Amino acid sequence: MADDFLDRLAARELTVAVVGLGYVGLPLVIGFAEAGYATIGFDVDAERVAALNAGRSHIEDVTTDRVAAMRQAGRFMASDLPADLGKADAIFIAVPTPFDEAKTPDLFFVRAATETVQKILRPGMLVILQSTTFPGTTSEVVKPILEKTGLRAGEDFHLAFSPERVDPGNPHWDLRNTPKVVGGIDDRSGRYAAALLESATEAAADGGLVKVLSSPEAAGLTKLLENTYRAVNIALVNELAQLCHKMDIDVFEVIDGAKTKPFGFQAFYPGIGPGGHCIPVDPYYLSWRARVFDFQTKFIELAADTNLGMADYVKRRVVEVLNEEGKSLRNARVLCLGAAFKPNVSDMRNSRAVHIIELLKLGGAEVRYHDARVPSFHLGDGHEGRHHDRGELMKSVELTETEIEAADIVVVLVAHPEMDLDLVVRSGRPVFDAINAIGRRDAAQVRHL
Repeated sequence: MADDFLDRLAARELTVAVVGLGYVGLPLVIGFAEAGYATIGFDVDAERVAALNAGRSHIEDVTTDRVAAMRQAGRFMASDLPADLGKADAIFIAVPTPFDEAKTPDLFFVRAATETVQKILRPGMLVILQSTTFPGTTSEVVKPILEKTGLRAGEDFHLAFSPERVDPGNPHWDLRNTPKVVGGIDDRSGRYAAALLESATEAAADGGLVKVLSSPEAAGLTKLLENTYRAVNIALVNELAQLCHKMDIDVFEVIDGAKTKPFGFQAFYPGIGPGGHCIPVDPYYLSWRARVFDFQTKFIELAADTNLGMADYVKRRVVEVLNEEGKSLRNARVLCLGAAFKPNVSDMRNSRAVHIIELLKLGGAEVRYHDARVPSFHLGDGHEGRHHDRGELMKSVELTETEIEAADIVVVLVAHPEMDLDLVVRSGRPVFDAINAIGRRDAAQVRHL
């Protein structure tokens, strides 16, 4: 069995499937198709499936040309039929793992995806969970659902966890060159999963990009450590930025000074608080899991709360700038730049920019926004995984002299490369730059975080 699986892998005779064709799943399945495998992408969204089968991508990191090329080569098909997954030899589960309003992990999508795989599970299959989640999900949630078939993990089928490492909008790192970790439910599961992942990398011939850990739990905690490390350090500089404002010190100058040290320091920068799927979510997954063991992650929870509080801090600073101009927030016309969760993407998951827009509107401001990558959204759309009624429809406005001059203040929240910030500075209108996008230019009307 072992030789057969690895031999078929080496000959690219395995069929690889991915359940969930979002920001993680689509790059994964197209990457395996480009590595020479026959692939199947499964998603419950019939419109998404139809578009992919027509060769059209809905993800910026995966161009339509790449999807069309794999369709034409016959190495990729999308489906919303569970039976099609039965053709696969290896299945990745790459679905969202949000939290609810109480910051409790919501594993609805993981359970639903696993139940779909359960329907077609057969001996010899390899199942790999990719979704970011708390340590124990593979063994305590996925494994029992799959074993309802009567098949045993580690004996009849193989099961592993390998956390995704996707950075939306980053053109330099993808499936081919990003190191990975994996932990199997048993030794053979881990080796199979590592061999499959390694085969899609640039180092496939030499090995070295995939590290096998002792268990799915170790691999899961690795992912949470990676993102919690970032969350904690971002919280540190966010708190420092607030102190620097009171002390009339430029926090960015301080950080630039500190990073001249060639050892023992890594630069992180303050802003509106991290968005996206991972950094705002993962610390809460870890703290929730810790409570199962009667352990409170005080340091981690404080960092998460500090980052969440940056939205309120930005609102207060906007009010401060308006007051300096003799205006109040109520009825002020505010032009916000950016609605995505970070530059160079259209992804709005847990967008802090959207939350700040909501806070400004709640304060009575007339808010308009510009983001060419996010043409429109409903208030509340940025809160991934939360249940809410669809709020007011917001539509992006053009960034023109007329629009800028009509604003009482321009607030820079997310700066895509194509945004004309020079136009904003030249206008002379009051600006609050929450992310140091404008930099320390000689412009007295620009206030900084």
